[in-house]
Amino acid sequence: MLGSMRAVVLVLNVLVVSICVAQEPGVTKPELIVEELLRGMPTGEQKEIRIMRATFRPGDRTVFHTHRFPVAVYVLEGTFTLELEGRAPKVLKAGEGFVEPQQVKMTGFNRSATDTLRVVIFYVGDPGTPFLDPVH
Repeated sequence: MLGSMRAVVLVLNVLVVSICVAQEPGVTKPELIVEELLRGMPTGEQKEIRIMRATFRPGDRTVFHTHRFPVAVYVLEGTFTLELEGRAPKVLKAGEGFVEPQQVKMTGFNRSATDTLRVVIFYVGDPGTPFLDPVH
């Protein structure tokens, strides 16, 4: 009985603190866009992180390629269509993100005839690792 009462008090305390923090003016809380457990991340002592942006004009595409490590992409503007070999196309709109798997052949497209596509790309790899490997 005493143990369950402590658990209830703990849950209530967490709720009160959460509500107070959420309502505190001027305090920003990050919004989770994508969360994914990954395998295949670099294991060396040093890692290199790259944050890149790319702008696709209407009709632009990436080269057919793979990545050695997972890549996170976030769409700022437009619609990003990612065709991954052996999978259904992934269509992302502004405000959405996706983790591109490693060693999967893919091409990214701006299928719009009129709108620009802008994305931010996050890549963690071994130092000096190419961002992508073209597939011929």
